Amino acid sequence: MALKAAILPVTPFQQNCTLMWNDETMRGAVSDPGGDLPRIKQAAAEIGVTIEKILLTHGHLDHASAAGDLAKELDVKIEGPHEDDLFLIEALPDQAAKYGFGPVGTFRPDRWLKDGDTVEFAGLTLEVRHCPG
Repeated sequence: MALKAAILPVTPFQQNCTLMWNDETMRGAVSDPGGDLPRIKQAAAEIGVTIEKILLTHGHLDHASAAGDLAKELDVKIEGPHEDDLFLIEALPDQAAKYGFGPVGTFRPDRWLKDGDTVEFAGLTLEVRHCPG
């Protein structure tokens, strides 16, 4: 079993969204889906990955703005970011309008993450390192 990853530049900012998966089960997670949901879903379909979780490293617009919509579409949970980023998540609709991202819905993560936590998907476990700033 190996962790595989594909980097998907998304949003007008071209930030790195990451599709990660277990190469045996072809189940995985998306980290930082800031936008361009059709691109993310197409990449997962082309590779053959079933997305079972969304992970957020932080709440900036280009990393989190599509997380709520993707979670609803795929019926999956959102884990992260750290609870200190709540104000950023709450500001996503205003930030999206300011930077021309189109309409962005609000969401609350199903689980906040902190240093030392672990996240699991597709039989894989990752450890959280809190790196603010």
